[in-house]
Amino acid sequence: MSYLDLFRPIKAFVFDVDGVLTDGKVVLLPDGQQMRTVNSKDGYALQLAVRKEYHVAIITGGNNLPMKERMNGLGITDTYLSSSHKNEAMDDFLHSYHLKSHEVMYMGDDIPDLPALEMVGLPSAPLDASEEVKSMAKFISKRNGGNGCVREIIELVMRAHGKWYDASRDNDNFAEFTW
Repeated sequence: MSYLDLFRPIKAFVFDVDGVLTDGKVVLLPDGQQMRTVNSKDGYALQLAVRKEYHVAIITGGNNLPMKERMNGLGITDTYLSSSHKNEAMDDFLHSYHLKSHEVMYMGDDIPDLPALEMVGLPSAPLDASEEVKSMAKFISKRNGGNGCVREIIELVMRAHGKWYDASRDNDNFAEFTW
């Protein structure tokens, strides 16, 4: 089966945070706060996917309110925080939009992502994901977590649908795009 065959049915993107949207590193600040970095190209692709009417969700075991606010700013309203059982959050997302499993891509990087990866048609992983995740993935990015893996899978799927940016047809105001 070719990647195009895997990409064409996809109507929804779901991503983990730590190790996918971020590089997995956490900076512990003196006041006890935690700091993570994200990739601006991933943010652009997430926002473009929302604008092109894909369903996009975030499922994370963390309880990072600034990340939820950032996702809201990109137009992503389905952010599941503190998801110790990611399959339950995935089930809620699938039912909320009447999605079939083969219509959904999930990208995760470690063992807690395995139950959600089992539920979708396109289980995906960043290049630096755990071996357990890579062995289950139908798509492994050429990029590490936090370094463009989100952009890569969104762009590939949208190109398969003919929805990726085309200067001759897209008149989006790029000044409105954030992050």
